[in-house]
Amino acid sequence: MDGNGRWAQRRSLPRTAGHRAAETTVIDIIEAARAAGVEWLSLYAFSTENWNRPGPEVDYLMRLVRRVVRKHAPLLLARGIRCRFLGVTDPRIPRELARDFDDLATLTADNQGMTLTVAFDHGGRRDIVEAARSLIRSGTPADEVTERLFADHLPFPDTPDVDLVIRTSGEQRISNFMLWQVAYAEWVFPEVLWPDFRAPDFLACLHTYRCRDRRFGGVPPRTNGDSS
Repeated sequence: MDGNGRWAQRRSLPRTAGHRAAETTVIDIIEAARAAGVEWLSLYAFSTENWNRPGPEVDYLMRLVRRVVRKHAPLLLARGIRCRFLGVTDPRIPRELARDFDDLATLTADNQGMTLTVAFDHGGRRDIVEAARSLIRSGTPADEVTERLFADHLPFPDTPDVDLVIRTSGEQRISNFMLWQVAYAEWVFPEVLWPDFRAPDFLACLHTYRCRDRRFGGVPPRTNGDSS
């Protein structure tokens, strides 16, 4: 979800105004994804590197996220959306916010609809390191470590590999997002800034994805008369 700061700067507003405007987009995309039949949606809300931002901006983000979680919890519950939070390990996260995350995850745990994962204080490298530590603590011999077993030690191991990554604002970086799970993801980089991103933009990204030829390192199946 990229471009909040630039959205605000183009309007001669403080960066916090861009974060505040992003709330509408978050709800719009959750609703659009659910309506489109998306079963797993992940939103990258705050990375381990975002702690390097100015203190006042980080503090504002923490307050804003807490307000958004509390405000929209009834909607998420009513829509049958299961909510989970990936990360949330840094002690700098306010205890009240961490508790709100836990409460929303518990409240929606039995929902059978779309799973919404909010990556907050998330870092793909950290997840991989923690999975390696978990394997070591379990006493697993090195020769028995497989990709499947390693993935079982990642946070939320039931999460499927990522099919599509949408990064708004035209930036073209991974930025430490779910590094293990995006190995064969398709990528789309719409130029629109996140606060202006809406359901039609999201659906256009889904259409682009559906038109991709996903071969996972293989070759297309041969058809009759195809000698290529």
